[in-house]
Amino acid sequence: MPRGMGRGPGRRRKMRFIGFIPQVRHFYPAGPPFGPPKPPIFMSYEEFEALRLVDYEGMTQEEAGIKMGVSRGTVWRALSSARRKVAQMLVEGRELIILPQGNEVPKISNLKTTSESPDE
Repeated sequence: MPRGMGRGPGRRRKMRFIGFIPQVRHFYPAGPPFGPPKPPIFMSYEEFEALRLVDYEGMTQEEAGIKMGVSRGTVWRALSSARRKVAQMLVEGRELIILPQGNEVPKISNLKTTSESPDE
């Protein structure tokens, strides 16, 4: 195989650190649908995490990138995509489903287990 030619369609995606797994992953309009039903919008955990860190937690894209283990540019792309999907959901009255992509790693270093005593 010539040098530089890979076996697949591209390089593997880097693992993303996710600090919060959403408990509610499915949002849908409360009112009756207007016209024929539209397909749902799918958001990845990566997009959700970027939206949570920047818009909810108030971090900069650089800080969010460090927390997620990716570049600022990757955070920008995920954030832009997440914002577009939320706007589309609200404007068009469509379902939003949050799903993992398979390259997310839960970051649980800050979580305590219930078996730990407060003195430890």
